Amino acid sequence: MNESILQSVEEAVRAAEFLRRPESVNFITAASTLLVECFRNGHKLLTCGNGGSLCDAMHFAEELTGFYREYRSALPAIALSEPGHLTCVGNDVGYEQVFARAVEAYGHPGDVLVVLTTSGNSANILPAVRTAKERGMKTIAFLGKTGGKLKSEADLEWIVSGFRWSDRIQEAHMAAIHIIIEQLEQALFPKQTLHATVATI
Repeated sequence: MNESILQSVEEAVRAAEFLRRPESVNFITAASTLLVECFRNGHKLLTCGNGGSLCDAMHFAEELTGFYREYRSALPAIALSEPGHLTCVGNDVGYEQVFARAVEAYGHPGDVLVVLTTSGNSANILPAVRTAKERGMKTIAFLGKTGGKLKSEADLEWIVSGFRWSDRIQEAHMAAIHIIIEQLEQALFPKQTLHATVATI
């Protein structure tokens, strides 16, 4: 059992070390810059994904509407996860359109759509990206493996390659998201009076 655990630990460390690569740092820098511009100009963030990636998309949004490490003003972010919408559109039109339809409902020029898919082949993500582009939004894709069908579709993309399973890719995605949020808070609230420090849960 110990050997199996250590092997998994080594894979987790390798996923974390993927963030050290120049392309990873460049992506984090570019995504942070794009989102800072988005919020400074009064726009909002939409996020989406499937399964664990939807959970990561929700986590991204709630860290912005709430706060990350220290108290500050809320930032507008919506995870496209409302069950009524997902089941309505999935039932009446098809699951491939659940996120595209939500982007149509909430997205405006200047907003940013962040999508997460470890395969890059999620059938409901590509239509969402294309709908966002049609509406004058910017798009950011967190991908894995080879990038799949989503490769080169978004304005910014990050492909966490070299991992067979989605879990390690998602671990790298979530670490990058946390770093991006940290960069956003430093850029947008450098002088804001902090009223409380958030305890780590």
